[in-house]
Amino acid sequence: MSKRYSNHDESTSQGSKKRQERRQRDLRDREEAGSSEGNGAWSPLGQPSLHSEPKKIREVKPQSPNQAALLEAMACYSLVIAEGPAGTGKTYLAISAAVEALESGCVDRIILSRPAVEAGESLGFLPGDIQEKMAPYLRPLYDALNDRLGVKKLKQFMFDGMIEIAPIGFMRGRTLNNAFVVIDEAQNCTYVQLKMILTRLGWHSTMVFTGDPVQSDLLKGMSGLSGIASKLEAVEGVAVLHMEPKDIVRHPLVAEMLKV
Repeated sequence: MSKRYSNHDESTSQGSKKRQERRQRDLRDREEAGSSEGNGAWSPLGQPSLHSEPKKIREVKPQSPNQAALLEAMACYSLVIAEGPAGTGKTYLAISAAVEALESGCVDRIILSRPAVEAGESLGFLPGDIQEKMAPYLRPLYDALNDRLGVKKLKQFMFDGMIEIAPIGFMRGRTLNNAFVVIDEAQNCTYVQLKMILTRLGWHSTMVFTGDPVQSDLLKGMSGLSGIASKLEAVEGVAVLHMEPKDIVRHPLVAEMLKV
């Protein structure tokens, strides 16, 4: 009888140990998935489960002649400016071209930036490091990166410095060599800011500006995107593309909403 109780005690102990190991594994999984509930910060790389990662998109095909022209321009020119209404695929195609350039070894890193107009570019008051401060403003870029790379690979690339988040104001004084630079929502940059960013372009790099001059959040006349585009359109080595409502790849109602 004592032997039977002894075996029961051992099995109970082993069961408790296994449950504890499972809890530890679950905790590690949540941490690796980018969970940040403990500090209250939102993580763009967070996933409900490491085992439910969506299928990655390996090839992006243009849905219109203008989209095809944009992809070709990013492969041939060092500086590309893509203007056009929301939903025309400007940002998504730019991110896709950046990932392709990185994975093929054409560049060493991807640099992403987007004006944080709502925060007045005063990011120092927000909690966390630069990545955490900029994360809410870069959500569309993270979505596109997740589609192409998957969350695990994206997180590793960011950890290794191959994908860098760079606030507009932090670019002054830098020279961006061997990089694919994407400046999204460029209509929210002033002429002076855009000129400063343009002069950061280094050797073996590609710089892409995307934006819609009609959707600027700046005061009237402050956006520099249209002015820069018109001045650079005739410059050799620069491609300026104008997307149209017919290039919209979102819901058909989006084109109608732009007319309201």
